[in-house]
Amino acid sequence: MGGGLAGCEAAWALATRGHRVTLHEMRPLVRTPAHQTDHLAEIVCSNTFKSVELTNAHGLLKAELRLLGSFLLDAADRARVPGGSALAVDRDVFSLDVTKRISGHPNIEIVRGEIAELPSPAVIATGPLTSDRLAQVIRARLGLDALAFYDAIAPIVSHESLDLDRVYRLSRYGKGGGDDYINAPFSKDEYEAFVNALIAADQFEGHDFDELPQEGQVRQQGQASSAPPATAASPAIPYFEGCLPVEEMARRGRETLRFGPMKPVGLPDPRTGREPYAVVQLRQDDRAGQMWNLVGFQTRLKIPEQRRVLAMVPGLANAEFLRYGSIHRNTYVNSPAALTAHLSTRDDDRVLFAGQLVGVEGYTESLGTGLLAGINLSRMLSGVPAVVPPPETMLGALLRYVHEADPAHFQPMNANFGLLPDLPERVKDKDKKRERFADRALAAMRSFVEQAGAVPA
Repeated sequence: MGGGLAGCEAAWALATRGHRVTLHEMRPLVRTPAHQTDHLAEIVCSNTFKSVELTNAHGLLKAELRLLGSFLLDAADRARVPGGSALAVDRDVFSLDVTKRISGHPNIEIVRGEIAELPSPAVIATGPLTSDRLAQVIRARLGLDALAFYDAIAPIVSHESLDLDRVYRLSRYGKGGGDDYINAPFSKDEYEAFVNALIAADQFEGHDFDELPQEGQVRQQGQASSAPPATAASPAIPYFEGCLPVEEMARRGRETLRFGPMKPVGLPDPRTGREPYAVVQLRQDDRAGQMWNLVGFQTRLKIPEQRRVLAMVPGLANAEFLRYGSIHRNTYVNSPAALTAHLSTRDDDRVLFAGQLVGVEGYTESLGTGLLAGINLSRMLSGVPAVVPPPETMLGALLRYVHEADPAHFQPMNANFGLLPDLPERVKDKDKKRERFADRALAAMRSFVEQAGAVPA
């Protein structure tokens, strides 16, 4: 279900393994606000599949997916245009080629029209603009809190890139573990300069369907809201509480942030014994403590502006961003709470989810989960269990995050080196460290492909 990147990759993986596949795509009978054609694998945004270099997380992921036999990366190569180290494609050539090859495969039948059920066996890959009727069905199957309809994503930075001399560990009022958070303290002058920079920074201009809910409709999943009640055509929308962009909060008043996400109360700096004027808190986002989330700093700033402005946070002058902040329309499942390790429903192993619907961000990430879903459904139809690549691979690490993240704070994730288990030896040079990561990941993926029989004969 779904003729986007993940759905096409899953369909091809199943068809080339001898299975008869029905590929359901609701366009053009049911339109979305983003798509312009009825072609399969239409790339909505103008960005590319990103880097092909192995020392880039997206480049490494693509190399792994080529080992798995990715159909769409082959199509991207056929549609490639000059883009330096990026896999840039002619979007029309790409989608037309995919549509032609899918349509011409003897094992694939394309059926146009909206589906509002979860058949079995199936791969559900309907993407961030899943229809309201199907979203209602998914919520009923997985639970009322299983779907989110708006991302309010805060940036994530690498721990090893922080200046630890400028920050301190402490939970508010010493609760929890006492030192669960990293705190970046501001003086009054630093705070004033930071607020000025936030107010003046350039924002990303989204699409009409990215418009944010009005204040009062914003809520946490499962809490009361002023949003209209659910109907068959329009399910209640579980917005995240506080999805207001941090720069918008700054515009509402110079003290707004100090009484919101930058509140210093209960966080005395152990070096001075006094509470700072303001503070940015960072929360650990992975088990290994390599990825740290800027709490409450969801933003619509352009990426260069995020780098520039957030470098003003004490301790973040040289921060490496593993994920940038964003706020946009994005239907996705709370996968850690609702799905298994191979991204199936808990009551039926053969109903798998894939693509952005499972909480991954990016073209390559989406097609990678679709490819693995196709491989796993084929395995289960043949009587063997599903498999997941080892966490030393970028694909395996991404799936592990999607499955094991804290359900209370789960938000979509892109491929990045912070997801990978650390190396057994310490490597200070970042380029050399990434080369070691890549060597280990590709060796692990080759072994996985061989052991799992993941590539069709």
